[in-house]
Amino acid sequence: MSLAVADPARPAQPQTVKRTAKPGYRPEIQGLRALAAMLVVVYHVWFGRVSGGVDVFFLLSGFLVTGQLLRSAERGGLKLRRVWARFATRLFPAALFVLAVLLVVSPFLLQPNQWGQTIWEIAASALYVENWALVTASADYFAAHNEASVVQHFWSLAIQGQFYLVWPLMVLAAALAARRFGWPVRRVLLGTVAAIFVASLAFSVLLTAANQQLAYFHSLTRAWEFALGGLLVFGVADLSLPKYARVLLGWIGVLGLVSCGMILQVGTMFPGYVALWPTLCAAAVIVAATSGSRVGVDRFLSSKPLEYLGNLSYALYLWHWPALVLYLVARDRVEVGLVGGAGIIALSLALAAVTYHFVEEPARRATWVNARARNGMVFSVVITLLVLAGAGVWQWRLDNTVTSYQLAVGDPNYPGALARTPGFTYTGRPDVTVQPPLAALPQDWARGNSTCAVSKHFEELQPCTTPAPGVSKGTIVLVGDSHAQQLYAALKPIAAKRGYEVVAMMRGACPFSTRSEVPGYDEPEACVAHNRAVIAEIKDRKPAAVVTLASRDVRTGLTESTPRASWRRGGNSTPWASR
Repeated sequence: MSLAVADPARPAQPQTVKRTAKPGYRPEIQGLRALAAMLVVVYHVWFGRVSGGVDVFFLLSGFLVTGQLLRSAERGGLKLRRVWARFATRLFPAALFVLAVLLVVSPFLLQPNQWGQTIWEIAASALYVENWALVTASADYFAAHNEASVVQHFWSLAIQGQFYLVWPLMVLAAALAARRFGWPVRRVLLGTVAAIFVASLAFSVLLTAANQQLAYFHSLTRAWEFALGGLLVFGVADLSLPKYARVLLGWIGVLGLVSCGMILQVGTMFPGYVALWPTLCAAAVIVAATSGSRVGVDRFLSSKPLEYLGNLSYALYLWHWPALVLYLVARDRVEVGLVGGAGIIALSLALAAVTYHFVEEPARRATWVNARARNGMVFSVVITLLVLAGAGVWQWRLDNTVTSYQLAVGDPNYPGALARTPGFTYTGRPDVTVQPPLAALPQDWARGNSTCAVSKHFEELQPCTTPAPGVSKGTIVLVGDSHAQQLYAALKPIAAKRGYEVVAMMRGACPFSTRSEVPGYDEPEACVAHNRAVIAEIKDRKPAAVVTLASRDVRTGLTESTPRASWRRGGNSTPWASR
């Protein structure tokens, strides 16, 4: 017997049916999903904050899917191919449709210097690894300040997709172990889910404290949220509460969920133990269940408008973020007003309705796709490959744009620094295009045939040597942060012309000084240790010259256009800084 998975086409979706069509269907969960989706949208659009709604999606997925997998396992009908096929045919069409649309419109709406990042993240989103793509970017100093892409919100869908891939395997392993030792499947699965909850929550707390940015997108720091939803499966059915307790518990859950994003800085504090706030609020609503009271929260959540909005919640989540980002890009703004935000939400709802009725539902009901598990898998693979092919075409166009230009020395159309010389007169055409093109900006870094090796003084220091073209007359050392690195492109040809090798010892956000001088930098001790090792390396190498930066432009706070040069307090405390 095949397993019917709770509709993974939308975060924590149950199957969309009429409330009287299926025993056990709980319309208040559909309404809870709608509430979580609207919180995500409203907080993103008008407040620039994170609401905790995504955590509710994770918990609902754990609750619904664990229950259905458990029932199938107890009946001995857990078939993985059918489970994954249903997951793919319900989740992929809407998501890949949105990605395909963005592949078409983004080249016209985004600046060319944003193309590379967008292509990379669209491909990662199509493969459900966007969260790991963002982890990689956060660890890359030169990518850490990338602007939010049009698909950054796919990080949560990636984690949910990974859950749908791994969770059935976990349930199958628990069922096989139970059968092997003659234990009840329910008891074995309960112990397994509880163990995952404890281990993941502990890991989430520790990693959030050590590296919150990594923890936010890490799959294992979120596993406990799915597990918490799974634990509810084992107690909710047998829980008996009086009507007044269900009413009180339900409203406490809803009010707590709505206030979470107002009170907590979700984006800088989650996941960790703080994420228990929205997940326990959602759990309270699930436990409250149907109160039968006219003032119960279930009556509100089960209303027809919220039930329909729950149907749209997945597509709404998919569309709201690119609509917001592209609006800000088109209007050249950093925030939206009341009217603009209302327009974005209205557009997102309209696109969600179109996607639900003309993409999600037809794919879910397609006879050929649902006839066999293999058909569903083939269908999902084909549409994924189509999106990846589209990303490949865009990447090809980007590569051609970057490599097709040539600048000739002395070209009057592109005088460069000569335009700053006294008496210069421009003799070129006024309508020439900017060169290098904007698409080349992310790759506009000086590169050479450098050889890097780990320093004996500090394992995180790797001096990189660019050799002289012939016999070296000596060494020039370049040290400092990314600002000093900008000197490399000019220093390299000068050193090569005069027969010197260049040794670069750089660290982002770490000026060459005996102290940490970057406010808010989270690794001051590592920065000081790095510079201490740099000084030791300089002493060992005995260079002909050391090049670094001794000052930095800072804002005085009087006006935005009043820069002042500030000397580094520790910058001149060694002879190497001014040699």
